[in-house]
Amino acid sequence: MPGPVQSIERAAAILRLLARSSGRLGVGEVASSLGLARGTAHGILRTLERVGFVEQDEPTGKYQLGAALLHLGTSYLDVNELRSRAINWADALAARSGEAVRIGTLLDGKVLVVHHVFRPDDTLQAMDIGSLLPPHATALGKVLLAHDANAASYLQGAELEAFSRRTITNPRELGRALARVRDLGWATEIEEMSIGEAAIAAPIRGYGGLVVGAIGVSGAVERLCDTKGTPDLELVGYVRNAARAVSRDLGASRW
Repeated sequence: MPGPVQSIERAAAILRLLARSSGRLGVGEVASSLGLARGTAHGILRTLERVGFVEQDEPTGKYQLGAALLHLGTSYLDVNELRSRAINWADALAARSGEAVRIGTLLDGKVLVVHHVFRPDDTLQAMDIGSLLPPHATALGKVLLAHDANAASYLQGAELEAFSRRTITNPRELGRALARVRDLGWATEIEEMSIGEAAIAAPIRGYGGLVVGAIGVSGAVERLCDTKGTPDLELVGYVRNAARAVSRDLGASRW
């Protein structure tokens, strides 16, 4: 197995040092605090500055944490707040619907599953937390794409993979589907990702109504839909109510 990368360890130590500091630090202060050669400390700081993880104050030449690193921290907190606020409602949704529940958010053009509640029965199930799902082929993903102009435009130039004959791979058709999601307030997926599987999802909103995630149920088509493939409206209601409850906890008072 490969060993640790020393330069990354040193970069991490510099970031921790800057995070603990009450003010900006100069190259010499960083070097002496960590026992590094001045040239080594300077090289790492310049690299961290190039990627936005630290910023240099021009008048003093000293360094502080950068906006890019702070954004990463905010994203981490956002995901964890979403998960912590939604756990109880997700459990209740699984119990009421009798189906598996997933909560997802967008990450680099994919749907990151941040929470997963098993279907409340004795069937063998695999934990999906941390999984990355294709947004165009999943109910969670359609909800998120429908309310994220940047993500939707990204997919316009991407090749949409077909997971089954029902997967939407035409960008225009996907655009029409996303418009319908916005109109209805929920999304569905019927054998678009996996044969025999269906899902229903609704948006989770934060302050100001911004969509920060999606919650949904998934299971066998015959349980989630009628014989014509129409989603069970009672299940749709359960999902939307759960989404509204989480949204209220996150500060979206209108929902």
